[in-house]
Amino acid sequence: MHGYSRSFTLWFAATELDDCGFVVDFSSLRPLDQQLREQFDHTFLVNADDPLMDEWQRLHALGAIDLRVMENVGMEATAALVWEWANVLLQERDGGRTCCWAVEARENSRNGGVVHRLPPWFELSGEPSISS
Repeated sequence: MHGYSRSFTLWFAATELDDCGFVVDFSSLRPLDQQLREQFDHTFLVNADDPLMDEWQRLHALGAIDLRVMENVGMEATAALVWEWANVLLQERDGGRTCCWAVEARENSRNGGVVHRLPPWFELSGEPSISS
């Protein structure tokens, strides 16, 4: 068992800038920030198929750990999960004007994973505006 120190970098695109001239106003990402904190801040991550799952659930019930069960705790899978979360938020809020086109998830300087793709509902017409 070991702890993680996860960090994330997200890249965004927009079909047009918003009224303030932003691709994405980073202050509007507070719901995503909260979701990331709830999932990863001082929590115990475990794969859904972990052979010690019963023990982790017992320790969680005792309050010894704050358990989060994931399909895959690897960096690539984590980057994909955060990419999905970001795009759900952006599509609901901006109706397709913006998207997250890449997420880098890092555990440390030697271990990380990147997802790089446009969501199927995001359509560019002309030059996109991009930020990270």
